[in-house]
Amino acid sequence: MFKRILIANRGEIACRVIKTARKMGIETVAVYSEADRDALHVEMADEAVLIGPPPAAESYLVIDKIIDACKRTGAEAVHPGYGFLSEREAFPKALAANGIVFIGPNPAAIAAMGDKIESKKAAAAARVSTVPGHLGTIEDEQHAIRIADEIGYPVMIKASAGGGGKGMRIAYSRAEVAEGFARSKSEAKSSFGDDRMFIEKFIVDPRHIEIQVLGDKHGNVIYLGERECSIQRRNQKVIEEAPSPLLDEATRKKMGEQAVALARAVGYDSAGTVEFVAGQDRSFYFLEMNTRLQVEHPVTELVTGLDLVEQMIRVAAGEKLAIRQEDVRLTGWAVESRVYAEDPFRNFLPSTGRLVTYRPPAEKVADGITVRNDTGVYEGGEISLFYDPMIAKLVTHAPTREKAIEAHSDALDAFAIRGIRHNMPFLAALMAHPRWRAGKLSTGFIAEEFPDGFHGHMAEGEEAHVLAAVAAAMDHVLGERKRKISGQMTGREVTRERRRAVRLNDQEFQLDVARTNGAIATQFFGADGRKGHSHLTQSHWRPGDPVWIGTVDGKPTAVQVQAIPNGFELSYRGVLAKAYVYTESEAAYARLMPVKSAGDTGKFVLCPMPGLVVSIAVTEGQEVKAGETLAVVEAMKMENVLRAERDGIVKSIKCKPGDSLAVDAVMMEFA
Repeated sequence: MFKRILIANRGEIACRVIKTARKMGIETVAVYSEADRDALHVEMADEAVLIGPPPAAESYLVIDKIIDACKRTGAEAVHPGYGFLSEREAFPKALAANGIVFIGPNPAAIAAMGDKIESKKAAAAARVSTVPGHLGTIEDEQHAIRIADEIGYPVMIKASAGGGGKGMRIAYSRAEVAEGFARSKSEAKSSFGDDRMFIEKFIVDPRHIEIQVLGDKHGNVIYLGERECSIQRRNQKVIEEAPSPLLDEATRKKMGEQAVALARAVGYDSAGTVEFVAGQDRSFYFLEMNTRLQVEHPVTELVTGLDLVEQMIRVAAGEKLAIRQEDVRLTGWAVESRVYAEDPFRNFLPSTGRLVTYRPPAEKVADGITVRNDTGVYEGGEISLFYDPMIAKLVTHAPTREKAIEAHSDALDAFAIRGIRHNMPFLAALMAHPRWRAGKLSTGFIAEEFPDGFHGHMAEGEEAHVLAAVAAAMDHVLGERKRKISGQMTGREVTRERRRAVRLNDQEFQLDVARTNGAIATQFFGADGRKGHSHLTQSHWRPGDPVWIGTVDGKPTAVQVQAIPNGFELSYRGVLAKAYVYTESEAAYARLMPVKSAGDTGKFVLCPMPGLVVSIAVTEGQEVKAGETLAVVEAMKMENVLRAERDGIVKSIKCKPGDSLAVDAVMMEFA
């Protein structure tokens, strides 16, 4: 077994590999760019080596720098994680030439399967059903349009060396093919250093299901069940689960055996994933093979009980697989959500900055429930604009899908992040969505259920009562603290009015609030003064805690809390609400206050996210029509096209290509 390995990656996957290596008694070496000098994976590793400036093309993607780091630290093997160099045939070849072991598949398998075009050719040769498409070289936009016309719309434009949703577009017309091809090609070049593209038919209402395979260097290959990855946004997976609610045992066996046959055909000898696009009738087509560890591997680990990173290390060291196909058992259900630094209320635009608060839920294995959080960040750390916006992968496991989802909802409610925007309100809303809970999924789920984007939803019914009761309980705790201080200063007991009015967004609740045997009772009153619902809350919450954790009527409950004047900003089950807590006299005055309106910014084009200006498509004095491209801004390896919302004339341009802009920075002004 290896004594020391180097992880040629960063973030949560580097931390994930370090944890397993430590468990196996293997020393680890981290590599880092100047932007990652204070990163968590650098702190966790036994040794760390600086390999260059922030851009990945000058650090994490430079093979010679990785090899030099191995030689300097005595690392015997390299784990590539995912992304970066993990699917570059040249990387394991260069490592082997320098006597260093690659913890991944052999170069020939990467060449056959890692390249999206070549993998489809190999699958076709092996008589695996594939999606109709063009696997040859695409010369330019006009060539792409001719191919799309032949295949029939809609089509998927994909980067041959792609992954993670980068360099990928769906096109429904010639115009969309032309623009999508240009943008995808540019993204592929900057993300992978390879701008080759291919086009295939886009299957309507599809599901994305993948089979985890595992092979060794002795000819043994097995499959470890499937993962459903249909909940996607812009072709980027958001939620994954294992097993799939679609498959039956016969389909699972058929897909697994086909995946193994394909892996055997290319001599696959590590952990890898064969991806399929599946119809609602359980028909399926080979999509691609990822010759690396997948982001979503934890759900497979939790339902099989296997550590895939450990298996990869043992296989790379020459060991035979210790398990056979008949030994594989899928137990329970696992759900994973990707916590991203992005603003779901602004079309999921990236967010960067300092993690002022980062308090994930406690990891645990208790009462049949597992909560796991794979992360590469820490409180006080920075989210950089140079890399993927992933903050963490939250994973839960339970005996049933329903219980795994419920545990996941609880964990999201208890996950506190401040300082940057994040997508947890959206993830929580997905967990509560009836269609998701029913398992009626497709890759179009998010686009279909949120056609106008995500705007959150109003607190109603039980959720509204929970939030109002919790807000009133926290206000009561704050009041007790103030009264205690006042009493110490004046020498006499300070009394408190029991009646409170809680304004929750546009709703108002009349409550009677009092402490009863350590709990806080909230009695709701109707508009007619009659008693309505009553709730009993219990918690050890203290002022300043970012999460209220306790029980409401005996049910465990967690609510995100941020103090605002006269109240709290709350988040619970995907609901974001401002709760103002007033005395009766304060409430009377508050009802008379005018509502503030936002200032008019209609004449300005504001940068929607922190990013780098790639190009400006207009000039000062130019007349533009609604929908025309104004500029392209890149953030976290994704290019975002800014378009004119209405007809107008460009009065002035406030930025130029290459400028780094903050969110809401003025880019242009219209006359």
